Amino acid sequence: MPAPHSHDSFDETVFGLEGVTSFVVGRDRIALHAGESLFIRRQVIHGFDNAGDVDSRFLAIISPGLLGPRYFTEVADVLAGGGPPDVAKIGEIMRRHGLTPAPPP
Repeated sequence: MPAPHSHDSFDETVFGLEGVTSFVVGRDRIALHAGESLFIRRQVIHGFDNAGDVDSRFLAIISPGLLGPRYFTEVADVLAGGGPPDVAKIGEIMRRHGLTPAPPP
């Protein structure tokens, strides 16, 4: 769920593993290639996507480790419902786990 967001109390470091992932961090657009890393400070709005034809993968590490697997399970449950995702429900899950959805552009 790459919806633009910020983290209230943790930083994130991402390491490119395969392909190219496009990140927007603050006002900067950054192409993360395999073998590269990117540090995202807490409270900085960011998001990502893959506009290419090749799958991309990255490893995200947060510090301190405040975001656990429960967040991903809860979001997956909402997305598994079929049809368009319930954006309000996903926003509520994000906030409960220390992520703040970005306001619409």
